[in-house]
Amino acid sequence: MANTPSNMLPLGTIAPNFSLPDTITDQIYSLGQIKGEKGTLIMFICNHCPFVKHVNPIITQMAEIYQARGISFIAISSNDVIKYPQDGPELMKQTALAEGYTFPYLFDELQEVARAYEAACTPDFYLFDSNLRLVYRGQLDDSRPGNGIPLTGLDLGNALESILNNKSVNPAQKPSLGCNIKWK
Repeated sequence: MANTPSNMLPLGTIAPNFSLPDTITDQIYSLGQIKGEKGTLIMFICNHCPFVKHVNPIITQMAEIYQARGISFIAISSNDVIKYPQDGPELMKQTALAEGYTFPYLFDELQEVARAYEAACTPDFYLFDSNLRLVYRGQLDDSRPGNGIPLTGLDLGNALESILNNKSVNPAQKPSLGCNIKWK
């Protein structure tokens, strides 16, 4: 299990646009179609990573809460499916259904979106305001597989609440930590 940190894209960066297939609905979605009214959370995840498996329950729970409040949740998998077939689109759909994802789970086959966002690990979280300006990138919370710290979603949750309450997001942000993106 690799411990790869986020690259920490500069705050204020405008979200790079994309059009990717959703493995759940088989539709192609652009960022403009699925961005949130009040904010957009883009998560780079995958099926097999133990760090993602660890946080799946809380991201699913947070999505239900925050989607109802105007924040769009978008998951993207960019892993090389030749070397990691368990991260392929059909298994992405199975994972999304099994985990109860209420958000698109997009497949970045060419890895262009991951490169545009400078994504490094799974999970890697990017929160954008209503103007698609980056206000948070980093960890969900301090919990990691096996460290005994309970999942709370505190760090990301605080950023989400700041957006919803028209407050500045604390710029002191810790990188996420997880498995490296499996590049081709």
